[in-house]
Parts: sequence; structure tokens; C-alpha cells
Amino acid sequence: MTADRLFDVANLFALLGWIALAFAPLARDRLVLVARVIGVALALTYAGLLIGSIVGGGMSEGGGFTSLAGVAALFSRPEAVLVGWVHYLAFDLWVGAWAIEDAGRRGVPHWAMVPVLFLTLMAGPIGLLVYLAVRAGLSRTQRPA
Repeated sequence: MTADRLFDVANLFALLGWIALAFAPLARDRLVLVARVIGVALALTYAGLLIGSIVGGGMSEGGGFTSLAGVAALFSRPEAVLVGWVHYLAFDLWVGAWAIEDAGRRGVPHWAMVPVLFLTLMAGPIGLLVYLAVRAGLSRTQRPA
């Protein structure tokens, strides 16, 4: 499968996971499980791509994690960008699934989670921070006086 095709397939599967999370109130446990299974599939894909890149000699000349220039060199090839992209897809989806599951346990209303899901999809760490703030705010308002 070409890198372009794999990019399209990974995006499609990740989108299915996000759709499942968006409809979580209908069947939270099952839909979170669907998102997690997709997250694991993406993580396995990431592992395969990363190992294939390392074993196949696909590392870029001068690439490494000890400098910004080294990281830029690592991502100078489309195949390396694909590895990084699948990494983001897997982790962001996993964080979204955790947040939905945690919100359900804590009684956070799903309407409050919709922007969290969007932000986690588009800018993972910001979505996580917003969820933690929402959760903390609701915890304070729900404590007995």
C-alpha cells in the first residue's frame, strides 16, 4: 500500500473512532470500545511503520531527537511524516476515548464534551487541557457545601 493510500485509510479509521465518541451517550461502553479498538489498530500501524522505517534504512541523514534541526531532518521524507501523523491519530483518539469514559463516570454532560472532542481531534493537548478544566470546574460545583 502506498504512503498516500495508507494516510487516507488511517484518517478514515480515526474519523470512525471520533464519530463513535460523538455518539457515546447512545451506548457509551460499546462506542468507547470501538474507538479504543481503532486506537489500538492505529498504534499497531504506527509501530509497523516506525519499525519498517528504522529497519529499512528510511531514517533521514542527520535526523535525530536531540535538536530541532535533527527532528526537522527526520520529517523531511513523506514516509516519516506518515509515521508521525499516525502517531498523532492514535494518541489523540485514545485521549478522546479516555475523556469520554472519564466524563461518563464523573457525570460530565455530553454537550460539554462536544467541544472537548473537537479540540482533542484538532489540537490534542488543548483538548486535554480543556477537558481537565471542565472536569475540575464541574467537580467544584458538584461538591456538597
